[in-house]
Amino acid sequence: MKTRFLFLLPLLVLFAPTAPSHAAGDRFALVIGNAKYPDADSPLKEPINDVRDVADELKRDGFAVEVGENLTGDGMRRAFDKLYSKIKPGSVALLFYSGFGIQSARQSYMIPVDAQIWTESDVRRDGFSIEAILGELNTRGAGVKIALIDASRRNPFERRFRSFSAGLTPVIAPNGTLVMYSAALASVVSDAGGDHSLFVQELLKEIRVPDLMAEETLNRTKMGVTRASRGEQVPWISSSLAEDFSFIPGASGSRPTATTPPPAPPAPPPAVATNPPPAPPAPPAPPPAPVAANNPPAPPAPPAPPPPPKPQVEAALPPPPPPAKPAETAPAPNADGGPSAAALAEDPTIKGLTAKIAANPDDVNALYRRGQVYASKGAYTLAIKDFDDTLRINAKDVEALNNRCWTRTVVGDLQGALKDCNEALRLRPNFVDALDSRGLVNLKSGAVKNAIADFDAALRINPRLTSSLYGRGVAKQRNGSAQEGSLDIANAKAMDPNIVQEFASYGVR
Repeated sequence: MKTRFLFLLPLLVLFAPTAPSHAAGDRFALVIGNAKYPDADSPLKEPINDVRDVADELKRDGFAVEVGENLTGDGMRRAFDKLYSKIKPGSVALLFYSGFGIQSARQSYMIPVDAQIWTESDVRRDGFSIEAILGELNTRGAGVKIALIDASRRNPFERRFRSFSAGLTPVIAPNGTLVMYSAALASVVSDAGGDHSLFVQELLKEIRVPDLMAEETLNRTKMGVTRASRGEQVPWISSSLAEDFSFIPGASGSRPTATTPPPAPPAPPPAVATNPPPAPPAPPAPPPAPVAANNPPAPPAPPAPPPPPKPQVEAALPPPPPPAKPAETAPAPNADGGPSAAALAEDPTIKGLTAKIAANPDDVNALYRRGQVYASKGAYTLAIKDFDDTLRINAKDVEALNNRCWTRTVVGDLQGALKDCNEALRLRPNFVDALDSRGLVNLKSGAVKNAIADFDAALRINPRLTSSLYGRGVAKQRNGSAQEGSLDIANAKAMDPNIVQEFASYGVR
C-alpha cells in the first residue's frame, strides 16, 4: 500500500509545536556532525564547529540536546533510538545534521563515517533515510517536526556510480513538519574552508532575533545565504506546519496575528461624557444631552436637528460588496474531492518540481516525486496523471506502478489498481510495498482471503509493516476470525496510533 509514500516522508530537523505552552522539557534535539570520512581526501572542516555552536544555541532556547560527532552507523542508530524514546505526544523533535548526504531511489540519506559505499544499494544499506526518521518521529507523536540538513556537498562516494543525481531530493514530510536544506534540490556547494558553513552562520544569526516564528527565521536565513553567496547557494525550504512555532520560547505570544487590528489612534477620553474638565467643550457629539448636563458653564447647545428619514440613513451606508467569485477565493476541488492544481501551485515542493517538469516534460524523477506529493495531499487525480506520465516514459518503473495501484485503490478504481499491482509484482516478485498495496485492493474489493495472503507475504518480509498488520486484522475479522483479527488490529494500533484514521481515509472501516 502507500503508507510509505504518504507518511514516511521527509526531512531532517524536527521541532515540536510552536505554542508557548511547550515547556523546555518538551523540546528535544539531536545534533550530528560527521567530518572524518576515511574515503574523503581530508576531514571536513565545518561540521564539528557547526554542530557545537548549533547545540549551544538550542540549549539556550530550551531544548534538551544530544550531540553526536563523527558517528558510525551503530552510533547514529543508537542516537536516533535515544531520540525516539524521549518523544511523547505533542513533543518538539529537532534533528540537525551536517556531513555527507546522498540521494538514491528518490530518497535522501545521511551517511555515517564508516559507511562502505561502492554501489547505490550500499547507500540504502548503510545510510539513514531522512524520510524514514521523520516518519518514525511522527509515529511516536512528535507534534511539530523541523529538519535542518547541511549535507549538500559533493561527496567521494558518488563518483563510484555509473550514474547518480547530485545533492538531495525533496522530502515528503508528515503534517507539522518544517524542513530546510542548505542548498537547492539536486545541487551541491563546496565548504568555504572556514570555521563555519555559510548556512550555519546565517542560521545562528536569525535564530537569535527575538519575536520571529520558525518559518520566518528560516526564510530570513535563506535570504541571507543567497545574498552572501551572490546567488550561488540558495537553500530549500518545505513547510507543513499547522501552527506557529518559535525557536525562542514565548516569542509567538508577541507577534500580532491576522485577526489583531493595528493600534488605532487614541480616542477621546471617555471621561468627557461624564465629567469633562473646565475647558471649552468639544463640538457636541450625539447624544449631546449628557455633555450639556455635566457642563453648566457652557452655553446651551442648540436643539438637535431632527433625525434624517430612515431611507437617507440607509443610503449613506456603503453598499455591500459584490459576492466574490468562487475561483477568486478558493480554487475548485478536483473530481476526487482533493485540492486542485491551482490550490497547490505555491507549495514549495510542488512549485520546484513543476518548474523542472516545465523545463523538461520527460523528467521522470520530477514527475514521480510530484505524483507522490500530490497523493500525500489528497490530490489523487493529479497524482495518477503524474504516475501515468512516469510510466509512459518507463513502463517498468515498479515504484510508479505500485504508487498508481495504491492511489487508484483509494479513489475506487479497483480493477485498474489490481492490474498495476500485478504488473509490479511480476517485475519484482517480492516487492513488499506492492504486496501491501494489493492486499488493500483485495480488502476493498471483498476478496478477503486474497487480502490475507498478500498481507501475510508482506509481513514475512517486514514484520513491522503496520499497514499490513492492520489490514490483515480487518480481513481476518471479515473472514470470521474475530479474535485473531482483533489481535492484529491491537498490535498495529500499539505501533501506530494513527493507523485507524489512515485506513478510514482509504475507505476501510
